[in-house]
Amino acid sequence: MPPGAGRHGGPGGHYMTDEELARAPKITAELVKRVFSYLKPYWKQLILVLLCIALSSVAGLMPSILTGKIIDEGLIGRDLKLLIIYITASFLVTLLASLIGVAESYINNWIAQHITFDMRNMMYSHLQHMSQRFFTSNNQGDIITRMTSDIDGVESVITNTFKSILSNSITLIFALTAMFQKNWILAILGIVVIPLFVIPTRRAGRTRWTLTNEAQACNDEVNGILNETLSVSGQLLVKLFGKEDEEYERYRSVNNKMIKLNIRERMAGRWFFMVLQTVTNIGPMLLYLVGGILMMKYDSTLTVGDITVLVALLGKTYMPVNSLLNIQVDWMRAMALFSRIFAYYDMEVEIENPKQPMILPRMTGRIEFKHVDFSYDKERQILKDVSFKLEAGKSMAIVGPSGSGKSTIINLIPRIYDVCAGSVLFDGVDVRKLSLKQLRKNVGVVSQETYLFNGTIRDNLLYASPNATEDEMIEACKKANIYDFIQNQEKGLDTMVGNRGLKLSGGEKQRISIARVLLKDPRLLIFDEATSALDSISEQKIQDAIDPIIKERTSILIAHRLSTILAADMIYVLKDGEIVESGQHKELVRKGGVYTELYETQFRQGEPGGNPDDYGMAPFPSDEY
Repeated sequence: MPPGAGRHGGPGGHYMTDEELARAPKITAELVKRVFSYLKPYWKQLILVLLCIALSSVAGLMPSILTGKIIDEGLIGRDLKLLIIYITASFLVTLLASLIGVAESYINNWIAQHITFDMRNMMYSHLQHMSQRFFTSNNQGDIITRMTSDIDGVESVITNTFKSILSNSITLIFALTAMFQKNWILAILGIVVIPLFVIPTRRAGRTRWTLTNEAQACNDEVNGILNETLSVSGQLLVKLFGKEDEEYERYRSVNNKMIKLNIRERMAGRWFFMVLQTVTNIGPMLLYLVGGILMMKYDSTLTVGDITVLVALLGKTYMPVNSLLNIQVDWMRAMALFSRIFAYYDMEVEIENPKQPMILPRMTGRIEFKHVDFSYDKERQILKDVSFKLEAGKSMAIVGPSGSGKSTIINLIPRIYDVCAGSVLFDGVDVRKLSLKQLRKNVGVVSQETYLFNGTIRDNLLYASPNATEDEMIEACKKANIYDFIQNQEKGLDTMVGNRGLKLSGGEKQRISIARVLLKDPRLLIFDEATSALDSISEQKIQDAIDPIIKERTSILIAHRLSTILAADMIYVLKDGEIVESGQHKELVRKGGVYTELYETQFRQGEPGGNPDDYGMAPFPSDEY
């Protein structure tokens, strides 16, 4: 929401931006019914809130009504006893209204917190079941906003908007009723005076709203400059290009513009309050004047106390009328908020657990692709008629140019995505028929982009197996070739890794991720370019860890490094989403096809030692194989 949105009682919060108007949802009975369905479980508490609002509104008007008694019977009537009684009653009623208000506020906030609790849980659960396509195609900031700001806004809707409608309506009804009971002529005069208060309020509000939006846009520009130029990377760029003076001038110019807008906005506010104060006094003056004429010339029953009560009640109608006249904006914003949340709730879960999943007693990791087609969108097909088999206990490597679909093949096995045609079989069963939990428990992936949670090494290891023992963690770390590093740390397994593992090197993070996958103990182990972004020393340590691991269990390797590929039992060459070659390294090199080209341009660069003749190639200058 833009600045000032949802602020009740102030002139700045009752207008909608052009963007808000463009995105305003169509208010339907179905939408309103759905919104109020979240209140249904708390209907008992809602009845209490309504009762408290009614009592509080009535009690809040009583001191104004008792003022007439205090003046007529206590002061003018010179009755000290009645004066004390009415003043005491007025004080007690005011205290009662405040206590009821506290109770109403507690119950209202309790309802709001529980509704947002329900909505957050529902949203988080729903998002957990969304496919990876959802997270790659939607802005992460927008997803977080729906989970936080939008749902937090629901609390404001319940505690402010709904409450404002009810309390202002009840207050206005009781105030007008009491005014007409006192004197219908002055009551009508009071109603006529109300627009004199509302019109300047709305006009000043529009002015401030426009200036506030301009100032906010300018402030966003200032923040953008700060984020760009004061970040680590931004500052380095500014220094390297010698742009300090230019950036200072850019910042000074925008900052100056923002200052001028802020001054205009605040002065508009001063003019508004001056007008408001003047208009607020017009109503009481007119009532005193007309009331005095009626009392002196025509109506002997009208008293000074009655006129005072009418003036006090008129003051009580100003804010309710202003709020209710602008409630459409608050209501539209509330509905827009719910519509944004419902839009996420209504997104279909692409990867669903089968209704009656097959549970395999023991999985071996045997994989088969049968004529698999896949595309992320209709415009570009990623995989075309891909078929291959991987027997349990064996290993295979998938190689090919960037964008050929290697990682896509990996994502189809644990059903990060589902095939568009054909089938993927795990131990002879279509993965779409298996329980997602069992399937993913038996697939372990070590990817190029390692993600570690901000905690200790132990925390990250236990994420794979919460019940793992100390010995099991140590064994996994030894296999991953990271235990020596952990031993050299002062806190060992309790060493903090930092946000996303930033306190560790790339190789250390990668080896910890391998240990984490080993603790999971999957039947199928996948290494998705696990060494491509590392230096040769880190790569060698990871390679030393991978080599014995792939001999123990079914494995799939995707790599840019020839040393990794040579450990596989079978190599599949992928190009433009199709398997164009398959076989052992020597025979693929001799074919002179895609694999040979990859070898010459990619694999053979930087590979340590070895005789090129051993791999079916004539020697190259500086050839390591």
